[in-house]
Amino acid sequence: MPASRPVVLIPSYNTGPILPATVAAALAMDVPVRVVIDGSTDGSPDLLQPLLADSRLKVMRLERNAGKGSAVLHGTRAALAEGFTHVLCMDADGQHPPDLIPRYFDLSRLHPEAAVFGRPIFDASAPALRVNGRKVSNFWANLETLGWGIDDSLFGMRLYPAAELLEVFGSTCFARRFDFDPEVAVRLAWRGVPILNQPTPVRYLTREEGGISQFRYLRDNALLTWMHLRLLSGFLARLPWLALRGDNPLLAHSPPSS
Repeated sequence: MPASRPVVLIPSYNTGPILPATVAAALAMDVPVRVVIDGSTDGSPDLLQPLLADSRLKVMRLERNAGKGSAVLHGTRAALAEGFTHVLCMDADGQHPPDLIPRYFDLSRLHPEAAVFGRPIFDASAPALRVNGRKVSNFWANLETLGWGIDDSLFGMRLYPAAELLEVFGSTCFARRFDFDPEVAVRLAWRGVPILNQPTPVRYLTREEGGISQFRYLRDNALLTWMHLRLLSGFLARLPWLALRGDNPLLAHSPPSS
């Protein structure tokens, strides 16, 4: 694999004034940033206009809301066309720490063959329902990959080898909405892509701070349940090969879970 040339990719749907703050914080790390506006209807894209004077920023727009995975797919294709080799996905809602962008980029340059997954460090702002609920998805993701090393299947701050990510998208018609993060994690592991886990603080902003969430408990948990049923059947078909291939070659390079 060629040397890593990463770019920050931020998909956004109706994130309001927190969007330009997130983008500005990423640009402050002196890195290229690409934003994919996923059919937003709240006027938030217009708030990026003052930032477009910065040549490191480009903004793409999807006319209709297609889901996070679709926005990432669009942005990844564009990134490869520009000559970038890796995409660091960050949420637009201010949850992810921009000051860790250089750390993700450094890990990618050391291990360009790898995906770097954020391992969330929750503080008191994290809803207990979300913190505990994700343990179910994590259990299934690690079963479906025979413990390849997915510390958190739902956390959205991740750096992907762009070509491998596009191969994953090409292998399924799913992973286009809330199911994007866990499904691509499992499918990357099935492909044998090494995974590094980077401990990453996460902050849930209050409404007063501009925090906004597109998570819908019943809708999105039903989507995840259907996804894991699909992935489990794929796992069973791959089980003999997965059992023989060995462990994630970079498993020991991730810091141990606390």
